[in-house]
Amino acid sequence: MPPSTQKALFLDKKFGDLAISETEVYKPGPGEILIKIQATSLNPVDWKIKKYGMYIEEFPTILGTDIAGDVVELGEGVTDLQVGDRVFCQGRYIPKSWCSFQQYALGLADLTAKIPSNLTYEKAAALPVALSAAYIGLYQVNPHGLGLKPPVSEETRDFYDGVPIVVMGGSSSVGQLVLRLAKFSGFSPVITTASLKHTDSLVSAGATHVLDRSLPIDELISEIKKIAGDEPVQYVYDSIASAATQQVAFGILGSGGQAAFVGRVEVPVPEGVKAVGVLGGSYMVHNLELMKRFWREEISGWLEKGIIKANNVEVLPGGLAGIPDGLARMEADKVSGLKLVSRPQETA
Repeated sequence: MPPSTQKALFLDKKFGDLAISETEVYKPGPGEILIKIQATSLNPVDWKIKKYGMYIEEFPTILGTDIAGDVVELGEGVTDLQVGDRVFCQGRYIPKSWCSFQQYALGLADLTAKIPSNLTYEKAAALPVALSAAYIGLYQVNPHGLGLKPPVSEETRDFYDGVPIVVMGGSSSVGQLVLRLAKFSGFSPVITTASLKHTDSLVSAGATHVLDRSLPIDELISEIKKIAGDEPVQYVYDSIASAATQQVAFGILGSGGQAAFVGRVEVPVPEGVKAVGVLGGSYMVHNLELMKRFWREEISGWLEKGIIKANNVEVLPGGLAGIPDGLARMEADKVSGLKLVSRPQETA
């Protein structure tokens, strides 16, 4: 049986401080599971909530939405998972019982996958948020994604053979996973922008061409069009969504093309193209149908076969106590090409 209390990293108020405190261990409701969190990763939105006061109005609260651990209790009606299963899933910020900067959290069984034997907790924890954003942005229908055919059958795998796609920010956590999914869907060429020090890893992930992200905007647009050749670019996934990357995205799209952005659109959208804002929550009502199949039927097998691979990770010391410094590093843009991971059970 799980304990009655646990340690959690609380944000005390809007724009407030992070501190470890005791809180209850939650009871799973119908269709839910209780997970003992062995690893959780950090995402940019975690420090942005703290700094800018975004999304959350009730405090104290808990942050974090990447969960990997062990099932310790089943809610009513859960039959496909068992106590002791190694699992991973995407949490959510409201309610805090679903957040990951704590030692135990709830998850929805229908949106939880088993961790394959070739994957550690730490690697699994690097996936849920970034992978959900990548998958939803590519395969969810408009206006929530590009509306591509998911590669879940023989008919749809390699469906986009010979079709170019551009991924802005390929070395980001989301960008790396978009590259792998684009390769699985058959896109070619797969063009990405990044620091050139990441070229080898991005080619391994699926990129056919890696362009220096620091090139002037006009030069990037010209180079991408040259690589795409006679085939106009119809699909762009912008995992950075800065004003500069958005200018490039709109500058390369052909008539009727679409660009998916992980942030707000900062520049005017040209006539004849579409801008899609990606909301990568698996649990969102409009994403449930797509993501239930993904989590329960697809992702474990794809990871086991190496079709999808987790990003590199760095484990922070001290369990939950190491998270504030990790978030500060992310805010200062001192993390590149990997995910920072915490092991909550190591909290003193």
